Amino acid sequence: MGEVLTRAEIRRDQDVFAVRQLGRQIAELVGLESQDQIRVATALSEIGREALARGAGSAVVFDLREDRLVITVDYPDGADVRQSEGLKLAGRMVDEIALSAEDRRVTLVKRAPEHRRRRPLDDIREELARLSPPTTAMDVLREQNRELAGTLEEVLRLNAELAETNQGVLALYNQLSAELEETNRGVVALYAELDEKSSQLRQAAEARQRFWASVSHELRLPLTSIIGLVRLLLGSGAEPLSEEQEHQITLIGGSAETLLALVGELLNLAKAESGRLDPQPSMVDVVALAEQLRMTLQPAGPADGVTLSVDVSDEVGEMVVDETMLTTILRNLLSNALKFTEYGEVRLTAVVDPAMAEVVFTVTDTGIGIPPEHLERVFEEFFQVPGSLQLKAKGTGLGLPYARRLAEALGGTLELASRPGEGTTATLRVPHRIATPEVDRVLVADDDAGFRAVARRMLFGFAAEVDEAADGIEALSLMRDRPPDVVLIDLLMPRLDGTALLHEMAEDEGLHGIPAVVVSVVSEQAGASHPVLSKHGLRRDQLLEAIREAVRDKAGNVEGDGGGADD
Repeated sequence: MGEVLTRAEIRRDQDVFAVRQLGRQIAELVGLESQDQIRVATALSEIGREALARGAGSAVVFDLREDRLVITVDYPDGADVRQSEGLKLAGRMVDEIALSAEDRRVTLVKRAPEHRRRRPLDDIREELARLSPPTTAMDVLREQNRELAGTLEEVLRLNAELAETNQGVLALYNQLSAELEETNRGVVALYAELDEKSSQLRQAAEARQRFWASVSHELRLPLTSIIGLVRLLLGSGAEPLSEEQEHQITLIGGSAETLLALVGELLNLAKAESGRLDPQPSMVDVVALAEQLRMTLQPAGPADGVTLSVDVSDEVGEMVVDETMLTTILRNLLSNALKFTEYGEVRLTAVVDPAMAEVVFTVTDTGIGIPPEHLERVFEEFFQVPGSLQLKAKGTGLGLPYARRLAEALGGTLELASRPGEGTTATLRVPHRIATPEVDRVLVADDDAGFRAVARRMLFGFAAEVDEAADGIEALSLMRDRPPDVVLIDLLMPRLDGTALLHEMAEDEGLHGIPAVVVSVVSEQAGASHPVLSKHGLRRDQLLEAIREAVRDKAGNVEGDGGGADD
């Protein structure tokens, strides 16, 4: 139970003013802040008017319960204590408000701050006894004007503080905007410089390719002539030569043949870099190809130190691939392995990876190995790993770079793993194409070049052609020039994202009939009307089934629309 500070009654308008003033004074005495004093007074004013409107004789009791000021207003008999605008306003002024319809009572609670020291109860009662209530409405109005003036002064102070804060925020915003604008200018300048450097690199690459192609063609003719003359000089119908002359001419012929082989490799590499490698797929018996390579290359290894073996899984069987390119890649890998293996075994294996629908060719050896820092450099033109055995072996440093480009032309990859002194493993992955394509053309719209390469490998054999676009704008241009049978769309792309691209396709009369599959790291409502796949853990069978579903659904919609038109 609390301590009753004082009581009051509301019987006429003057009493409402008196109760309001009394509430303000008690709030001050119990330690409430100035603004909270005004809130208590305003709440009592609203409650008092509500009580007077329901009849005379309302009793008001002020209690102090620990750190709470509790004000109870008892309505006269028969009064309706329903929620009203006055009660709602009073409830916003205090911490708690309770309505009791049965007891016809309204209870207001305002908590006093803990850090404020409250006067003793006896002192509060004595102070209240000395206070005299306002005698006229003018006195109440004068008191309210003073309160209003104080509140207005507080508002003006807060507005000044807010204006000062706004100025600081505006200054900070201007500073950040200036810094951001300067940064943007730097980024734009950097992009311009990168574009210029890229253009220069492209021009240099094109010039190098033209140089290689031109020099290769120009050198072939004289080298071929030298080799022909050497064969005539050493032939059975030629004039007899001394032993020394025959030795010198033989050296000339060997050097000319080495140069001709180098010129041929340069020409092939130039073709590969310019993108002029055009695979000509045919049905290839992989077992027969591997056995032919074994029989051809076995003499290349030392007779007393290295064995060459092949092991092709029955699952591989026949596959559709460019036989010349595949043979060239495997011959280069086996020749390198035999060249740098003095003792032990060189082994070629071929198995099927059903998850990626690829044939995995592996060439392992027990040779000298490759240091980790050179594993990627061996795919650079003319680079050879330094070492005594490398100096003895003949080579140009073009075999592995050319083999990797051939692998990429086949839609596959070529990687090396090695430990010095323990040997090297070369892994060639080629799409396992065993049937005719199900679709002619697929467009992959994704800014991630790595995913586009993975998608191209997954689509090998399923699609006759695969086009690529790095953003939605490029995808729209390609689709309008050559409409694909289906398009794979990533939702997160620059310039025009996947959601906007799907919308553009739906609005375009020439593109709305193209089936689409959403393949992205996010899932959004934009792909709700299309098959949606996550890039994480994507399998080839999932992708192909989603494409088939999109094609079937689009075909069904077209037939449905056509049927309606006929009706």
